[in-house]
Amino acid sequence: MLVTKKAPDFTATTVLANGQIVEDFNLYENFGEKGTVLFFYPLDFTFVCPSEIIAFSKRTADFKERGINVIGVSVDSQFSHFAWRETDVKMGGIGRVEFPLVADITKSIARDYDVLLDDAVALRASFLIDADGTIRHAVINDLPLGRNIDEMLRMVDTMLFTNEHGEVCPAGWVKGDVAMKESREGVKEYLAANENKL
Repeated sequence: MLVTKKAPDFTATTVLANGQIVEDFNLYENFGEKGTVLFFYPLDFTFVCPSEIIAFSKRTADFKERGINVIGVSVDSQFSHFAWRETDVKMGGIGRVEFPLVADITKSIARDYDVLLDDAVALRASFLIDADGTIRHAVINDLPLGRNIDEMLRMVDTMLFTNEHGEVCPAGWVKGDVAMKESREGVKEYLAANENKL
């Protein structure tokens, strides 16, 4: 389990958001001011993957507004990533997505994050990494189960809130909701006022 631990660093060949291919893309050097969402997907030119990648891309500005960069990873080559970006969405492509796609050809990154399935492809895994490199949240789905990108945005909001205010975020908390003081009194106070909303 990687939550609470430092995110394994890597340097790999990557297709940037502008379509440029670089050989020395480093995770920690490409963090947002307040952290990063690193997500894995099985393969380019597949089925559930484009829906997730396009959903991430459409919300890239929402993540950036929060100081969070988004980075995608699969075991495909940079050439496959580039070709998929250049394929129109109506033809099963992803279009020119707004974040980098890392080529994990050796599968070492997926292995380091413990999401490599049958030594073949990565599971649908997402990691929310704080600015100091600590993994604060992780979700790992089996291949047929698509992720909810809005839920990752909600988790970003919870992380940023707890970092700033020191309070904890109860079930279903969204930005603007009342949080909870991390004490017995805080729990009693929160539940007395909010138990019927849970």
